[in-house]
Amino acid sequence: MVSLPEELQARETAARQKVEKLQAEAAELAIRLEGAREDLSRLEITRETVAKVLAELSAAKTAAEPDAPEANETSAPHGAGVMMVPPWRDGLVVAVLPDVYRDIVEIIADAPGPVQAKQIVPRIGLPTTTGKIEGTRGKLKRLVERGWLDEDAPGQFTLARQGPGRDRINSR
Repeated sequence: MVSLPEELQARETAARQKVEKLQAEAAELAIRLEGAREDLSRLEITRETVAKVLAELSAAKTAAEPDAPEANETSAPHGAGVMMVPPWRDGLVVAVLPDVYRDIVEIIADAPGPVQAKQIVPRIGLPTTTGKIEGTRGKLKRLVERGWLDEDAPGQFTLARQGPGRDRINSR
């Protein structure tokens, strides 16, 4: 039989080892957290810089080309630095959007009322997984930000009142 002082010593040793192990894990997590924070900071700075450069390029292009394109005129994305989803303006047609964005706008244009992301995903040929729904929701939000769609209620998307197809009944 083990004596009480020996048992307490063994438990103290085990507790000390556990504390040291947890401290080592905490230190490792702190290092990983700092690395993740640095990555996040770099990505935020990059996104802000790209947005600023694109805005400056867009402003310079608008100043250089004051004439709006014809209603049937289309332009295809070309080269680096091109905004994939351009802001909507009079005369801009849906054909300028990348395929998936164009499909989304056409699905919403054909819908009898507001549409949710989970309703669009299967119609563009994607599995109805959370990841695909959230990715599509991001695209819908981008289309709202750029004036192609409206989101009158959270998660309910319609054609923009001033945007493409505004003469259609379902664009309100």
